[in-house]
Amino acid sequence: MMAGVVPEYRALLPGVLLAELDPDVRPARRTVRDWVVDVLAFLFSIIMVLVLMAASDEQGVTEGTLAIDALLGLACSVLLWGRRRWPVAVCLVIAIAGVYSVTSVGAAIIAFFTVAVHRRFPVAAATGVFGVAGGLVFPVLRPDWASSLFWVDVVWALVVTALILGWGMVVRARRQLVLSLRERAVRAESEQQLRVAQAQQMERARIAREMHDVLAHRISLLSLHAGALEFRPDAPPEEVAEAAGVIRHSAHQALQDLREVIGVLREGGDDDAPDRPQPTLADLPSLIEESRQAGMRVRLDREVPDLAAVPVGVGRNAYRIVQEGLTNARKHAGGSTVDVIVAGAAGSGLSVEVRNPWPVGRATSPAIPGAGTGLVGLTERAALAGGRLEHGRTASGDFRLWAWLPWPS
Repeated sequence: MMAGVVPEYRALLPGVLLAELDPDVRPARRTVRDWVVDVLAFLFSIIMVLVLMAASDEQGVTEGTLAIDALLGLACSVLLWGRRRWPVAVCLVIAIAGVYSVTSVGAAIIAFFTVAVHRRFPVAAATGVFGVAGGLVFPVLRPDWASSLFWVDVVWALVVTALILGWGMVVRARRQLVLSLRERAVRAESEQQLRVAQAQQMERARIAREMHDVLAHRISLLSLHAGALEFRPDAPPEEVAEAAGVIRHSAHQALQDLREVIGVLREGGDDDAPDRPQPTLADLPSLIEESRQAGMRVRLDREVPDLAAVPVGVGRNAYRIVQEGLTNARKHAGGSTVDVIVAGAAGSGLSVEVRNPWPVGRATSPAIPGAGTGLVGLTERAALAGGRLEHGRTASGDFRLWAWLPWPS
């Protein structure tokens, strides 16, 4: 059963309804309520048998006819215990017995009501018509109970049948409403779980992109300085110490970033933990300075007077684009000069460009491995932000990474 929709008083619900709500209880078993109802229905039918036997005795019915009638009435009362499993069959058998038996009236009422509750309207209506038709034959087989107002009795039979059918339809409609509301609740919960799963997946994908951007930048710095130490074993102690310090700092930062990302991705983490502050375009000068300290030649051309004025979301995307551009330049064009150009204004958008000469000749340091998905992630990031991104070789022979992001006025 769906979590959160567990009936508090299961014994007070019909077994059929519980079977629909909870497939684990199939086949439907009688609940305490069902047993109480069935016992009362059986007692009602027995009382009707006794009352109608007394009335038959007053009508002067012979003892043989009275005995047969009573036996049929008792048999129909016993059949009521199977009405939940075979409602139509039990009702038809009782209707056939009612062609001769007066004492089966109580059982016929209960059996027909059961059909109206558990079967569709056409089936219930056909069963009711069959019972009324049997009542037309009754005066022929039992002239001792024949009435001078035969058609009045037929009209009353039709009215009672219609009332029982209507009452059963109301009960059936109410049960269907309960099942429909339960189905809606299940569907709503399933859709909510799907939305949560999608949100979690999107958040994990976002974290993975952030991890790629951050760790690729840090590790490329490590590789650059380690390669320099490998190719210059005779470097002065001061430069070796400086390079070792940069390697230590970058490794420490990379481990810290990786630890935070894994902590977020690990299941069972604290959902209420605050998110780590993300960089914005105002942090761009620090990124450029960090790359310069690593030995890169980077020129920054700022045509935006106040980088902090750029919206946080736009600035974060621009920062990641520049970071990935510097990482790619470090991997594939080591030793070249990288130009970073940031331009734009509110209302016209923000453009970011990272340009470096196309690498020529052999590399002076070992190749830095990459995942090959950085530019793909940047293109997706720009598209999700409503912008666009271009990359490739220009006519002048440079490699150009350019992006435009919307900057609302």
